[in-house]
Amino acid sequence: MDATRADRDLVKVFCDIEQLDRPGCLDRWREVFGRPSPKYLSPQFMKRVLIRELQNRELGGLSVKTERRLQQIALGKIPPPALKPGSHLVREWNGRTYQVEVVDRGFVMDGKTWRSLSAIAKHITGAHWSGPRFFGVQ
Repeated sequence: MDATRADRDLVKVFCDIEQLDRPGCLDRWREVFGRPSPKYLSPQFMKRVLIRELQNRELGGLSVKTERRLQQIALGKIPPPALKPGSHLVREWNGRTYQVEVVDRGFVMDGKTWRSLSAIAKHITGAHWSGPRFFGVQ
């Protein structure tokens, strides 16, 4: 079978999954995984998992190294990366985009130097935030 036909077949399978109702999702889950789905999964979530699993089977999944790294991150066993001077952080908040540059002694935003990301997050939002979390680096 040529690649174009295989691609069309895969797209059709994905479209068929998108059209499933809850009982159809449960049946398809048993077909794909060989066991019932975990309780309380929404049909939309089951559809996403089914499509991802079929993509991985047909097109190849993540490498063992990547899977291991993702598992470590999910378990909180890997510290977040250190911010290096010269890095830029961007965050959109209430329709405005904020850009922060990491420098040796803190952070620069709009020409002003700040000691912490949390101080910048509070300035932007008016509320106490974890700065690293606000900027997505935690």
